[in-house]
Amino acid sequence: MSGRHADSGDPDDPTTSPDPTASPGLPEPPESSETVEESVEPTEPTGPTGPPAEVEAGPVLGGLADLLRAEGVPEAEIAEADRNNHLSLLVIERLARPERSVYDLHEMAVATGLTPEVISRMWRSLGLTVPRVGDRAFNEADVELLSTVGRLVETEVIDQDLTMQMARVIGSSLSRVANALVDAVEAGDDTDGLDDEEVLASVAEREARAEEFAVLAPLLVPTLLEIMGLVWRRHLQAAARARVAREQAGADPSHVVVGFADLVGFTALSQQIGPHELADVVERFETLAYDTIGHLGGRVVKMIGDEVMFAVPHERAAAEIALSLAERYAADDDLPDVRVGLASGPVLQREADVFGPVVNMASRLVTLAFPATVLCSAEVRQALEGDVDFAWRDIGNRKVKDIGKVPLHVLRRAEAAAEPRSNKEKAEDKWAERQEARVAEIDERRAGRRRRSRRESRDDAPSLEAAPSTSDDQASGHDLTSGDDPASGDDLTSGDDPASSGPLAPDLQVPDPVSSEGAESAAGPAADPSRRDRSRGRRS
Repeated sequence: MSGRHADSGDPDDPTTSPDPTASPGLPEPPESSETVEESVEPTEPTGPTGPPAEVEAGPVLGGLADLLRAEGVPEAEIAEADRNNHLSLLVIERLARPERSVYDLHEMAVATGLTPEVISRMWRSLGLTVPRVGDRAFNEADVELLSTVGRLVETEVIDQDLTMQMARVIGSSLSRVANALVDAVEAGDDTDGLDDEEVLASVAEREARAEEFAVLAPLLVPTLLEIMGLVWRRHLQAAARARVAREQAGADPSHVVVGFADLVGFTALSQQIGPHELADVVERFETLAYDTIGHLGGRVVKMIGDEVMFAVPHERAAAEIALSLAERYAADDDLPDVRVGLASGPVLQREADVFGPVVNMASRLVTLAFPATVLCSAEVRQALEGDVDFAWRDIGNRKVKDIGKVPLHVLRRAEAAAEPRSNKEKAEDKWAERQEARVAEIDERRAGRRRRSRRESRDDAPSLEAAPSTSDDQASGHDLTSGDDPASGDDLTSGDDPASSGPLAPDLQVPDPVSSEGAESAAGPAADPSRRDRSRGRRS
């Protein structure tokens, strides 16, 4: 009798009792417990009183697993995906998989008439990985597509550079669509902080969603292909119509209003909340941006983290979009305020993006704007001159990084400008006035030093050959050409403009020009021997 049965100790088992009618081929039953213990193999304890034996897991159940089996996926691969909660992603990967690949790169070149270099360049432009030599990564659909492109290039209907440009646009756009779909499918449940019952409920809900996805998955790829084709045709029609309308109206096609809207305090917020809450904030931010900009006639150029860049053909529409963004985010309790910068002028439009000094100006203005306000360049202000729906507050010239000093203007609605000003707006005005006064004072102080230097240079001209000397500023170690203001300590050429460096601290006082320069004048010629000698020479 084997140890597996002996260890069971079951009195009803006929093999555990001395039965004279038992088959003579069976071993005799054990005579003592010691004999039983010796006959048991310690590596195979089984039976009702021993540890549970390892049971081989059965096949994965559910609609997703059945769908994968129908696609010919091995059972081991299904089980591995189930353990990692990736069954939905495996379904997408299998359903999106093209037909069987039978061509390597050189065979593809022979079939299409294109060189391997052109095929590789096209594949990289589409954002796809170029296969290694000998890898069969191309199928019949790839041959048909690239053969058509090759014929169009040969007939000079399109040139090769334009082909690669369009491939980059198509590849980047469709890559975003694919990643967005995968993110939506893979979005898991956050079970942190949940008790056992809530975790079980979350798992049950996830399994229910998986079954629903199993029903919809076979329709996913063909439906998305149909949607993308329809939406692309709609966008193509709208873009062509807008370009024709602008040219018929005599407008410059390159003239665009560029805007940036930036979430205030997003960096600090991202350090205070969890990743799921942060994702909700970004999702809400993007939803409001797309809804507002698209509804009012603008185009979202791109999302840059906590910032949206948009383009509008006309200044009035851009002003309405900018004010609406500031108002909608201010009214949303779940989001921080936004600040908006607007600039207009000619831009370079390429691959659905815009480039040029106008873009740089708008991106700089958004960093200077107060929360829930819209800061505009002089060109936008001039284009909307006389529009009764808007009001303006000029804040004077401001030094913009990498651009220089330019006049800036705060855009408001006319009815809002007529209302009594809030304490926040009054504080902003006082801050702007202090900054403007400080900048003006520094400029005047610097101009005064230059006038004194020129006057002393003229007075010392007859005696330069006999007694060469330096000006008082050079003697004191200050370099007037470097932009360093000795009275205030500000470097006026470094780009750190007090007006653009953020709000001043309440206890920060502007240096007194009388106290800072009066000490220098009070010392007079007696403080400098060279000046005393020159004064004696002039009296003689």
